[in-house]
Amino acid sequence: MKVKITALALGAMLLALGFSAEAQQAKKVPRIGFLSPYARTSVPHFTDAFLRGLRENGFVEDQNVAIEYRWADGNLERLPELASDLVRLKVDVIVAVATPASLAAKKATSTIPIVMTMVSDPVDSGLIASLSRPGANITGASVMVAEITGKQFGLLREILPKISRMAALWHPANPMQASAVREVEIAAKKLGVTLQKLEARDSEEIVRAFAAITKERTRALHVLVDPLFTTHRKQIADLALKHRLPAVSGAAEYADAGLLMSYGTSFPEMYHQAAIYVDKILKGAKPADLPVQRPTTFELVINLRTAKQIGMTIPQSVLYRANKVIK
Repeated sequence: MKVKITALALGAMLLALGFSAEAQQAKKVPRIGFLSPYARTSVPHFTDAFLRGLRENGFVEDQNVAIEYRWADGNLERLPELASDLVRLKVDVIVAVATPASLAAKKATSTIPIVMTMVSDPVDSGLIASLSRPGANITGASVMVAEITGKQFGLLREILPKISRMAALWHPANPMQASAVREVEIAAKKLGVTLQKLEARDSEEIVRAFAAITKERTRALHVLVDPLFTTHRKQIADLALKHRLPAVSGAAEYADAGLLMSYGTSFPEMYHQAAIYVDKILKGAKPADLPVQRPTTFELVINLRTAKQIGMTIPQSVLYRANKVIK
């Protein structure tokens, strides 16, 4: 009888341990908060690159990792609320896309690790202490706005050597666009070009901006990369084509949509890099100890189809440097 009781007790203990182990295993499934100023459908290949990076490090969505997506649909004012929502859910790490989302995430939490990506200047914006030792709960990847802006203007000057006027399209609701505009002004001054600055907060203002360009007879356009403009990049490209306006931006997606050319880092690659940071943090690394990465490779995309439609000839010296040519 004593043996039976012992066996039953042992069985009960093992069963309890099994349930306990199962419960602990269930709790170990990490949750990632994904905070983006974009619309979910505007740049799906960005998210695909992030998920690919997770899979390469052993994390598969809905299997051993859960992702809580929050999309602002181009409305930056929604980001603080969406960031607070992720904090309330007690996610294990927040991936914040671009500077506005990263700032919103930082304001919402000082304890949950934050992985920023596509941030223009994380030190000047107050997100981190330094690139090598970010400190606090934030790390990730930064773009190089100052260096890239000058090269974008230089490319326009190469194909239009006699140009005297350029326009810059920017989104004033984005807190980091002001510094980007300053870089554009510096680049224009170095080239001796008169700069026409145009603000746009929505689709209608984008249309009015192009009307102003036509009125002033400006001959080229620089489109600052912004979530709003990325969402409306096809509209911007179509308007540039309609007005026969050579235009450059900092993301390949704009040239793919029909802009004449783009020069900058690969945004999908930055999303992929964000997944690597998430992997390290979920495995115990502290954001404060992970240096912020800056891009080392850049891509020039030229849309020859657009060049033909607006009657432009791209010099061979520029074409030879292109990483991708759209024909």
